[in-house]
Amino acid sequence: MQNIFYSNGKLLLTAEYGVLDGAAALAVPTTVGQNLSVTPHPERNRILWESYNNDKSLWFRAILKKEQLLPDSFSNKKMAQRLVEILMAAKDLNPKFLKESGGLHIKTELGFDRNWGLGSSSTLINNIAQWAAIDPYLLLHRTFGGSGYDIACTKHNQPIVYTLKNGIPKVEETTFHPPFVEQLYFVYLNKKQDSREAIENYRTHVKDSPKLVGKLTELTHSLLKADTLSAFQSLLNEHEAILSKVLHIPTVKDRLFADYGGALKSLGGWGGDFILAAGNEKTPAYFKDKGFSVVIPYKDMVLQPHHREGYF
Repeated sequence: MQNIFYSNGKLLLTAEYGVLDGAAALAVPTTVGQNLSVTPHPERNRILWESYNNDKSLWFRAILKKEQLLPDSFSNKKMAQRLVEILMAAKDLNPKFLKESGGLHIKTELGFDRNWGLGSSSTLINNIAQWAAIDPYLLLHRTFGGSGYDIACTKHNQPIVYTLKNGIPKVEETTFHPPFVEQLYFVYLNKKQDSREAIENYRTHVKDSPKLVGKLTELTHSLLKADTLSAFQSLLNEHEAILSKVLHIPTVKDRLFADYGGALKSLGGWGGDFILAAGNEKTPAYFKDKGFSVVIPYKDMVLQPHHREGYF
């Protein structure tokens, strides 16, 4: 018997940080995600866990005592402790989880580089939640925390507007495939951002959360309606300026790409992962000349209805 679970990756296009406080955010599932397969293992009280990157390389391995969920061996102690924490939380939410007899071999496979910030954690949480038959938002709350938009993306196959109100997620599927979509690109900054540190910095600096939430919500809905590239770029610049002031951090354009002719927007935690670039057919060459080799067209990165095959 084999069970296979799958979850989409994610990108947050608007309302980063503000989504934690109730701002409406535009988020998109990616054409790549993560699989988790469950097969029998010959050793009765053992869980063999293997995690593979998108290049098929093994990046984490652990053997756990199944009943006690104690590590017997592991390739990374911190990762093993986090895995045990997630599995214990899943058992708390469903006491029947892992009660079946026999050992288990768990294999996870990423469809994207785990350093890219496309949701190696959220896809894992949702896959384990599917396996354990529990609410993924509750499992997220008990482990990594966060707004939950990334969990919503794992489960929806098109762009969404995500809002967190009184701790309860509201998800609305939407369409975001503007006429200028061929001029939009995602650029990897060659650096993974620590989400927890980014959130702590936001909490330190935010002074008027309701005002910020209102403005970011307005920008999200305006971006969805933008029908020209110039209008879209203007809204991106406004979004960047607002959060730059709140976070006391220069925009990515001011910091790294002052001579870029189009608009740039940080995605997720500022300082790493991907940015959104609005420009033209010369945009990929511009970034590659600057040493940023991962430049992916919007239409190849973002999952749309009836779209499953990705760029990778």
